[in-house]
Amino acid sequence: MHFLLRNTHPEWHTLLEHCLETMDVNYLKNLQEHNDYLPARENLLAAFASPLKSTHYILLGESPYPRAASANGYAFWDAAVDSLWSSTGLSKAVNRATSLRNWVKMLLLARGELDGDFSQPAIASIDKTLLMPTAEAFFKGLIQKGFLLLNATPVYSPGKVHYHARMWRPFIDKLFVELNTCRPDIQLVLFGRIATQVATSGLPVGLQCEHPYNVSFITNADALAFFKPLNLLGIPHE
Repeated sequence: MHFLLRNTHPEWHTLLEHCLETMDVNYLKNLQEHNDYLPARENLLAAFASPLKSTHYILLGESPYPRAASANGYAFWDAAVDSLWSSTGLSKAVNRATSLRNWVKMLLLARGELDGDFSQPAIASIDKTLLMPTAEAFFKGLIQKGFLLLNATPVYSPGKVHYHARMWRPFIDKLFVELNTCRPDIQLVLFGRIATQVATSGLPVGLQCEHPYNVSFITNADALAFFKPLNLLGIPHE
């Protein structure tokens, strides 16, 4: 088994092997022999830990967080963030995580919890008892609803962002080609410029919009319409 597949679900193995075959052999060897990049080697393809059959969306981000405490192999999931909320509104950690902050505000607007006032006092006044309490709960909820949280460039190291992007582009291109054959129903969710430059190979695009670090994302009509029925912030009923 390829070293990058050890923590991926078996349903993905054949498809991912085909994708890895498109990549530079020396580049992959360097990943195997060194650990001077993020996330940790065992988490590089963590996004593929869930079964292929339960995947309904691929949410494509850009690249890993440049901090070891944050990078866990899942796009947009900052592993250093714990609670989403505080007594004053969003937690300090969420407020510092621009993309997550704007995403949460957009989801609160979609739920009708906010009406255009996105201030901390407005968020503090919301009843949180039926909302996901932590970032971990929120992102695990996304995964349970069929989201595969993939970065277009799964590896980060200082000064080599464009290099890694170039090395992984064949993998991403092949992934979408393979999925268009075996799972043509999977929808792509494309955030930002890098995601929209990827060849979709005919897979349906459920949503294409600006990256959540843009404040305009909060009120983007297409994002609100796409995410509202999914109720991603709500705690599932038993």
